[in-house]
Amino acid sequence: MAGHSKWANIQHRKGRQDARRGKVFTKLIKEVTVAAKLGGGDMSCNPRLRLAVEKAKAESMPKDNIENAIKRGTGQLDGVVYEEVRYEGYGIGGAAVMVDCLTDNKVRTVADVRHAFNKYGGNMGTDGSVAFQFKHCGSLIFAPGTNEDALVEAGLEAGADDVVSNDDGSFEVITGPWEFTNVKEALEAAGFKAEFGEVTMKALNETELAGEDAERMQKLIDMLEILDDVQDVYTSAVMDA
Repeated sequence: MAGHSKWANIQHRKGRQDARRGKVFTKLIKEVTVAAKLGGGDMSCNPRLRLAVEKAKAESMPKDNIENAIKRGTGQLDGVVYEEVRYEGYGIGGAAVMVDCLTDNKVRTVADVRHAFNKYGGNMGTDGSVAFQFKHCGSLIFAPGTNEDALVEAGLEAGADDVVSNDDGSFEVITGPWEFTNVKEALEAAGFKAEFGEVTMKALNETELAGEDAERMQKLIDMLEILDDVQDVYTSAVMDA
């Protein structure tokens, strides 16, 4: 593993996300709606919807809001029609960036995303230009001091793909994207509660940035994340916490 502190970076990232909680409900409602539209309203047959609903519940979203979002997705209620779109590009130091959006106006969205890249020294690429550098998977982070042998045994028994130990003593359990929830629940039943978990696009190789480069990269990510149409931003950049 690289010498940077995985644990410190996760805590730093989580803190930044918590500071933007005002937009969380809007993004979650969009995701629930689109998941229901694409895969139907039955969570037992739609793992993407199940994951979206569990994320919404974790943020204490009211049950009525969730149910109405599902109904809008399945056409039982009228609502805005969102389209999925992904933009790819490069940030500082050639760090790969992927931006996943749900939008009702692609012209507006691409203009906003391109402006963010240009403002902070990045540039947009073509479709597929960086996607090959990421893996779609689930990630669960456990604090330093966790019993490694017991975690590995419980993780693999639960169906995890891998358990990785980091230099700073933390551990990462990697799962398939749609197995994430089952593995998380199985680990919790075994007494292991993750400090941070998500289904993500995990960079296969990391680009370490420090000083001014790290600051510029963080500004680019921040500007992308506050855009109304942006759901998630993934990057290979690892910055000083």
